[in-house]
Amino acid sequence: MVDVAKRAGVALSTVSYALNGTRPISEETRQRIYAAMEELGYKPHALARGLASKRSKIIALLFPTPERGLGLTELEFVTSAAEAARNNGYHLVLWSLPTDSSELRQLLQQGLVDGVLVMEVHLNDPRIELLRELEFPFSMIGRSADSSGMSYVDIDFDRTTQLAVNYLAELGHRQIAFINHSQEAFAAGYGPTVRVAQHFDEAIAAAQLQGISTFCHDSVSAGYEMFNQLLTEYPGLSALIVMNERAMSGIIQAVSERGLSIPDDISLISLVSSARVAEMTLPTLTTLEPPIAELGALGVDLLIQQLEAQDRELPQALLPCQLVVRNSTGQARRTER
Repeated sequence: MVDVAKRAGVALSTVSYALNGTRPISEETRQRIYAAMEELGYKPHALARGLASKRSKIIALLFPTPERGLGLTELEFVTSAAEAARNNGYHLVLWSLPTDSSELRQLLQQGLVDGVLVMEVHLNDPRIELLRELEFPFSMIGRSADSSGMSYVDIDFDRTTQLAVNYLAELGHRQIAFINHSQEAFAAGYGPTVRVAQHFDEAIAAAQLQGISTFCHDSVSAGYEMFNQLLTEYPGLSALIVMNERAMSGIIQAVSERGLSIPDDISLISLVSSARVAEMTLPTLTTLEPPIAELGALGVDLLIQQLEAQDRELPQALLPCQLVVRNSTGQARRTER
């Protein structure tokens, strides 16, 4: 750093400010410092800087990939969080530990990361309990059953589910099925699975419709079998709300093999699914799309606020999904026969 300061013609402290962002400096000075670093081949050493400052400038994203896997929508959440961290001068690492992993305590106590962003939150989540016990800085994309005193951003599942049901009702659908994640995910208290199941029943009752709520494993074959089972039991079924992205192609295949058409015979809405997924499907899917970039960025921002003591309060935010109408929904035409 001394050599960089001499080459750039600035004080040593100015080089430090340019690297750490602790004080504002002019853009011209910053570029002169970076040019000197490039000429000298100087690269800041993250671990050495962490030892000196007692901060690693690294945050961990807890995502239990052994349980859930990374689908396209989940991957977009991870990408948005990583970009937000980088924009704030932090690095983000993915910790793919199971929800009940005993390794988490050891990792947290090693001082590798400054804070943790938790995804795929369960209503009674052992990771949250451990983080609170250790008083380790964290925020959530999601929320537990009791999130008082905790910082989170989550989807407004109540409003999102109402939007889906009401839209189908406006199209004349009177018998609507909801295909959730698996029964095991519900029993384990996976937040979105539990919340949407509850809100679907409430929205159906408010709209005075017939609703069928089902669970389905996250696979193509399970989606295929579930649709066939539903149509056998409910011949007048005309619309599906699906929150199981991995089962979607199996559902579409089963509709086709039954000689039915989307949306002429069956309307299909994908709940909490990204535009990228919706536009890869034939027909393109009407979706309730989550504000992925905003959720990822806000989750990281809430954590960094804690780390840098910018806000003593721990904000909480619920964001609704946006209804985007594509080619998989239409007026109800089928009647029970």
